[in-house]
Formats: sequence, C-alpha cells, structure tokens
Amino acid sequence: MADQTTARGSSTDAAVPFNVLLVEDDEGDVIMIREAIESRSTNTELHVVNDGIEAVAFLRRTDGYGDAPRPRLILLDLNMPRMDGREVLAEIKADPELITIPVVVLTTSAADEDVLSSYSLHANAYVTKRADLDEFLAAVGKVDEFFAATVRLPA
Repeated sequence: MADQTTARGSSTDAAVPFNVLLVEDDEGDVIMIREAIESRSTNTELHVVNDGIEAVAFLRRTDGYGDAPRPRLILLDLNMPRMDGREVLAEIKADPELITIPVVVLTTSAADEDVLSSYSLHANAYVTKRADLDEFLAAVGKVDEFFAATVRLPA
C-alpha cells in the first residue's frame, strides 16, 4: 500500500494537493526524497510504492489502490525488483490514460545508455541521484518546485 506524506506550505490552490508518486525500492532514498519535498514550501503530497508492479497497480487503481489519487508527477527509479523503471515507463507512455503524467527518472545511474533509453521511452527528465546529501536534497527540491509551481500541467 502507498505510504503517504504531506509536505507543508502553500501552492496556487492550497486546498488541492500536488500528488507525486515516488516509485523507489530503497528506503534510504525514500526518506531523503521525503525530506527534500517536506523542506520545500509546497503543497506536495508524496505517495510511495516500492516497485514497478505496485506503481502500475497504483496508476491503474487496482490491487488495493482503488482510492489512489491520480499523480501530477511520477518520480521513477530505474533499477527495481519485479518490474524495473524502464518497463514502468513503457507502460505509462503506452497508456492513453497515463501518457500525460510527467515522469522524471530519478536514479543512481549516469550511464549514457540509461539516459538514452529513458528519453527514448519518453521520460520528461532524467536526474542522477547525487552522492552528496545536500546536492541530492536540492535536486529533488528543484524537481518538485519546477513541476508543482512553475510549469502548467494537464488537468
């Protein structure tokens, strides 16, 4: 089931949360990403699933996720058990109901082939997780701020 955290702060419409789905199997990274989002002054609500199978179920509202909100942004790790991020990205971008949700690949890999394959599968951005904690937190915060407060997304 999704783990849910609400970030403090305001957004254009404080009554409507900016739902983000984090697909991440590393609990340490989940904690850091949650911290980065909570430290921003946004109205972001973070939902966490641990692998690609759970991500697809969350997005399609099946297998215990019937009440899952539609995310406005997906943060997607590439290397996960059961169904990796590339497979999830391909599923999302092949589904007319999900294709408009922006997907930011957030991964430790800086390999050119992973960057190329992610963009070939229509990722909206590719961010390499930083080894330095402060840089990592800043990068996640910038992604959240950009998608939650700067760009206009489909309703």
